[in-house]
Amino acid sequence: MFSLFIAVKMAESRVHNQFKLTSEDHVRANVGEEVTLPCHLSPDTSAVATTIRWFKGTECIYLYKNGQLTERSGYEGRVSLITQELERGNVSLRLRDFRRSDRGVYICQVIHGEQKEEAAVGLRVRRGNCSRTPVMFLNT
Repeated sequence: MFSLFIAVKMAESRVHNQFKLTSEDHVRANVGEEVTLPCHLSPDTSAVATTIRWFKGTECIYLYKNGQLTERSGYEGRVSLITQELERGNVSLRLRDFRRSDRGVYICQVIHGEQKEEAAVGLRVRRGNCSRTPVMFLNT
């Protein structure tokens, strides 16, 4: 009887700890802007005690584990989590000084215990924002 109670309690705790990741298909930004790549735990669950990795393609560009942060070369000082939002399950990545080379597919990966979930979001350059100075030619 006692072992059945423990098994039921363990099953309940596993169900309670399960989460999914939600994101958007893609976001757009202008070169030089700050952009947020959205990713959230659902249901809203604290992500403070999780391992969070952000990949661009197959390269890990950002790692949060045990409160420690690691940024890949080329992204140093440009990527961060919104740490005050981790308690609410917000694991979105903030990218400063968006560059054309930042375009692509990013993967958010969250690991907690035995559970690993991933969500993808594409980052694109916003169209229609011409930054060139117009040139006029006058026939004289």
